[in-house]
Amino acid sequence: MFGLLKREWKVYTHIVDDVKASTLLPIIRWKVGLGSTLNTDKFRPYDGLVDLWYKKHHRVNHWENEFARGKQHINWIESFRSYCKRRLAKFNGVSKEKFTLHLKECEFRFNCWLSKEDIYTKCKKILKEYVKNF
Repeated sequence: MFGLLKREWKVYTHIVDDVKASTLLPIIRWKVGLGSTLNTDKFRPYDGLVDLWYKKHHRVNHWENEFARGKQHINWIESFRSYCKRRLAKFNGVSKEKFTLHLKECEFRFNCWLSKEDIYTKCKKILKEYVKNF
């Protein structure tokens, strides 16, 4: 699983086969505007982000017990991962076939919580739009 937290306080998740730069960098380019400021940990696949026209790339080094450097941190995406683990643990395991659905549900719930939206109201709005377009 690969996750991004965008400045609009929206988490985006993507299931990946591996965590190589050749897999992750195209996803980042697709979801993150060029010239954006990025905050990551020191995971090696993120090494080439500045070369991809991202002008500011701040990194924290978890391996040296660094979790923030001034305003640069990755706490929200770490919070999302923790939320997913707790939520999915309630099911005592999730089948591989249904994992993506459960992950996207976690993404939806977390995004509603971050944007202070009521989940019921948001679902109702989505259903109204779906029925209108159906």
